[in-house]
Amino acid sequence: MLTLLYYVVTLTVACVLYVASFIALVVCYPFDKKRVVVHTLSKWITDVIFGLPPKMGRDVIGSENIDPKQPYVIVLNHNSMVDILCLYKIPLVFKWVSKKEVYKIPLVGRLLFAHGDIVINRASAKEAMQMVHDKGKEWLKRGASVAIFPEGTRSKDGEIHNFKAGAFLLAKDAGVPILPIVLDGTTTMIKGGFWMNWKNRITIKVLPPISAEDVEQRSVKEIMAEVHESMVSTLASIRK
Repeated sequence: MLTLLYYVVTLTVACVLYVASFIALVVCYPFDKKRVVVHTLSKWITDVIFGLPPKMGRDVIGSENIDPKQPYVIVLNHNSMVDILCLYKIPLVFKWVSKKEVYKIPLVGRLLFAHGDIVINRASAKEAMQMVHDKGKEWLKRGASVAIFPEGTRSKDGEIHNFKAGAFLLAKDAGVPILPIVLDGTTTMIKGGFWMNWKNRITIKVLPPISAEDVEQRSVKEIMAEVHESMVSTLASIRK
């Protein structure tokens, strides 16, 4: 009963802010090139989702590694849809790179459109890479970060697997830093596909960024290996 009530309250709040997001998109479009207002409204949705239960929440570690005025290519591990919600805790305006199937989900798909998130067709690797490159550079130039799951899909066992090069190529070409983030606890928020885990805590560990200078001077393969190793070791340390 408590879970059902929680869903009703959060859905009601989400619907109100959903409508407000499209109003804000139209009203603020001429002067809000990063879509900060729309991003803020989505942040409020997630604040309600995670903040309503008193013992459930998101713990950010390493926020000192973030410069709110600096656009990054954000790379993070992917275990569930909750990953997307929990990242709004960090003090950055960002755009997701997401598969086109997500945009078919009622409400969610239209909200991602309002954000300006980058839609890719995973059936065509070449087309997807070009979309990430073109749209990603466009948002980075406007001062918004771009968030990418470098594994390309969800992990089935909770571990961090091999990375694809797209995020790292984008950072090199755009001349921006790479910000690695490790998530843990996103798979235990919902039990049995429906029931809420009221004591669930999600850890968001922000690692030191790879500077734009390092990204420019070093090979993509080298940076990708370094980030992968640091994220794997960080996830292991969190779980200990």
